[in-house]
Amino acid sequence: MTHPSRVSLVAAFAAVYVIWGSTYLAIRWGVAEIPPFLMAGGRFLGAGTVFVALAVHRGTARPTARDWLTTALIGLLMAAGGNGLVSWALQRVPSGLGALLVSMVPFWVALADWARPRGVRPPGHVILGLALGFTGVALLVNPTDIAGARSLDAIGAGTIVIASLLWATGSVYSRYAPQPASHWLSAGMQMLGGGAALLAISAASGELAGLDWSTVSPAAFGAWVYVAAFGSVAYGCYLWLLKASTPAKAATYAYVNPVIALFLGYLLADETLSLWSIGCSGVVVAGVLLVVSR
Repeated sequence: MTHPSRVSLVAAFAAVYVIWGSTYLAIRWGVAEIPPFLMAGGRFLGAGTVFVALAVHRGTARPTARDWLTTALIGLLMAAGGNGLVSWALQRVPSGLGALLVSMVPFWVALADWARPRGVRPPGHVILGLALGFTGVALLVNPTDIAGARSLDAIGAGTIVIASLLWATGSVYSRYAPQPASHWLSAGMQMLGGGAALLAISAASGELAGLDWSTVSPAAFGAWVYVAAFGSVAYGCYLWLLKASTPAKAATYAYVNPVIALFLGYLLADETLSLWSIGCSGVVVAGVLLVVSR
């Protein structure tokens, strides 16, 4: 692809950092009343349909069978395996601890990119930035007392670790796998594949059996729409950054999102924000600056 402009890179990183950070709170409001696999699956299936329809309307060439296969695999790894499993696990693990575990994504991405054939070893300043960012998140979320929970649910935590590995693998594969020339068509096809898988999991797990739509509040529906619309745009930006930048730099969203979520929780959900939290957030930002710096 052609060398992207600085404005495009800044806008894409801002979308991934800020919008995805805000979806933590929206997902929290949504899954309180809507089952997690159904919410995630409906989000990706709806957004994917819109993305593909817009690409086709603009005259994009029809995707080949190979395109459908590769994009479906990416969607299965990232949308279903990554987002879907994390959404489910946050029912068992406090959100703070979940954010801490998800913040390991940049490590898995860097290692996956290094382990692939003809892989690239991350430079020293990237390794330092990743370590600093993880340290900041670890200090931000005190693992000895998270949301009043001092014991770790092994199944929930293990699920998030697996989800992070799947997301990282899909991120690296997406950078190098053959896909449609249209970025937005490719993103839409990935969302369709992941969304279809999530809805199949939702049906198989019995989420729809005990759901009464009449009890779902407008606020929960609004949160669902917000995540589907704005979260999917950020997802498309992230996929573009995997090619326009590097997987390790694109994955730094995992450090910044908990910081954004922390401040939004304080402003909109009466969550605690201390000087300790602000200081740790500064450490996270410093680590990100090291990773994304030239």
